[in-house]
Amino acid sequence: MGLDKILAISGKPGLFELTAQTRGGFVAKSMLDGKKIAVNMRHNVSILSEIAIYTYTEEIPLGEVFQKIQEKEDGGEAINHKSSKKELENYFSEVLPDYDEDRVYASDMKKIFQWYNMLINNGFTDFSKEEEKVENTENKKDEEE
Repeated sequence: MGLDKILAISGKPGLFELTAQTRGGFVAKSMLDGKKIAVNMRHNVSILSEIAIYTYTEEIPLGEVFQKIQEKEDGGEAINHKSSKKELENYFSEVLPDYDEDRVYASDMKKIFQWYNMLINNGFTDFSKEEEKVENTENKKDEEE
């Protein structure tokens, strides 16, 4: 499972795993308590693989940011998302030194650390896998042509 199957739903705490599609939406399982919920098109849903973080030069995919946190922590948990704003900013600047301080807020950092810790606690450890699969598929297509 990659980040393309992990969802953040506005108004609902935590992250959700996409389990099935329905006519008017889909079914998602909460990573907090394991309960399944029906999500319709009225909900504002973000797929983690589609989220990127602003830097001064480019936008870095969230998966790459998670990968950098994982390398910094040797696969362990990151800083607690309830830490002070200054602690969050210092930690985030260690992970992503050139992040755009005007466009990345402390609330964004809190979400990133909270999501990262939730994924780690649920056994999700490979944040680069999906991108590699896409690259491998593209390479195979190039070789076939």
